[in-house]
Amino acid sequence: MQTNDTVVKKVVIAGGGTAGWMTAAALSSLIGKNIDITLIESDDIPVVGVGEATIPPLLTFHRLLKIDEQEFMKATQATFKLGISFENWRATGHEYFHSFGTTGQDCWAATFHNFWLKAKNDGYSDSFDAYCLEIQAARKNKFARLADNSINYAYHLDATKYAGFLRTIAERKGVTRREGLINRVEQHLESGNIKSLHLKDGGIVDGDLFIDCTGFRGLLIEQTLNAGYEDWSHWLPCDKAVAVQTESQGEMKPYTRSVAHDSGWRWRIPLQNRVGNGLVYCSKTMSDEMARQTLLENIEGKALNEPRVIPFKAGRRRKTWMKNCVAIGLSSGFIEPLESTSIHLIQRAIIRLMQLFPTQGIKAPDIAEFNRQSESETNFIRDFIILHYKVTQRTDSQFWRYCKEMDVPDTLQRRIELFSRCGRVFREDVDLFFENSWVQVMMGQGITPEQYHPIADLMSPAEQKAFLGGIRKSVDQVVEKLPSHEQFLKSYCS
Repeated sequence: MQTNDTVVKKVVIAGGGTAGWMTAAALSSLIGKNIDITLIESDDIPVVGVGEATIPPLLTFHRLLKIDEQEFMKATQATFKLGISFENWRATGHEYFHSFGTTGQDCWAATFHNFWLKAKNDGYSDSFDAYCLEIQAARKNKFARLADNSINYAYHLDATKYAGFLRTIAERKGVTRREGLINRVEQHLESGNIKSLHLKDGGIVDGDLFIDCTGFRGLLIEQTLNAGYEDWSHWLPCDKAVAVQTESQGEMKPYTRSVAHDSGWRWRIPLQNRVGNGLVYCSKTMSDEMARQTLLENIEGKALNEPRVIPFKAGRRRKTWMKNCVAIGLSSGFIEPLESTSIHLIQRAIIRLMQLFPTQGIKAPDIAEFNRQSESETNFIRDFIILHYKVTQRTDSQFWRYCKEMDVPDTLQRRIELFSRCGRVFREDVDLFFENSWVQVMMGQGITPEQYHPIADLMSPAEQKAFLGGIRKSVDQVVEKLPSHEQFLKSYCS
């Protein structure tokens, strides 16, 4: 039975880090007036702490918690992020940009890429990127927060400092932090629900609802409740990452760099005080030592710490809410950080939990709905990440040949064929990524649709010229007036 009529008054969060303190801050700030919240973490357990790039929905999360942006950015040494530069993904030496903004102007029947494809057939030479404000600003290292919110952005941040920043908010709202190692999970004999967490120092923490933020190990959701794991490594074969921090060197760019290599990809994330670097790779085609060496050969600036290897397995828990336990963060599954979705999935799980919060007792329909939405949302993100690997022209290594030839989920294959053959793309259900994101990545990876929507043919040559020219002019005028990213940071949140 997945029903428990006990009124939820005591919430216990197992684990800190980004997931634990985001959960604690949100629950205590938004629905915590009548519930007692305890978070258990140990200083002896290191956090993964490399999820340093975010996407725009985090701004909504911060507004809900009434977080002051300048205060947050100063505390976390954050910089602004307009998107991701993908280098060597389509082919060695090729680069494209996935931005957070819109490109051009859509109409009721078709998205902008249809009008651009028609113009390209008519001899226009402007790139698709020329019509995107965020891309043009990023490539010129410019940024500003505009009064009309016309620039879409996210952040690069220090994940460890972010957890500390949220901890301050949570404790101010009444959350109790308990230092200690969990060495036993006690369950109710009849229901199997979690009753309490026993600590190494002898302490016992009882609760009505338990949040598992214990990372990859999934101490509650997996080791105790055996939720099961859906393995996606046949679609996402990278299974390790090596990370290192370096001194800042050169200009702080307002975007993340994702550079493909023979067996995966590496990231570069600029913060105000340092740079986060990492290399994601497939252990079947690259050794740990080779990964470490490849990363160190490609960093800029002095390394500030020893590179550390982080093993992982792409996939998701078959159930992220079981009995009286909800898994949030890495305990719920892992999709590699290629599109910076890790913190977003934490945020979505928290919002979903608050929408379905079991104030009057845990009910089976709430659990089923939580798990249904979680599965649907992660599947869409999974497909979007697989797209980057599958649609490639690279055949220069065993890894890339495998990716190019592998079978992919039917849901993704359908979208690839719809765009390739018909030029159409639609946002579905709870898909995180809008049409423009799919278009930017599919065309960036090398798909040119065989046709465009006939509505583009209704424009006369003069109308087409005015339409495209007006958009391009508007983008160029805004970018021209923007300060450099570094100038804005120094005046806003240094």
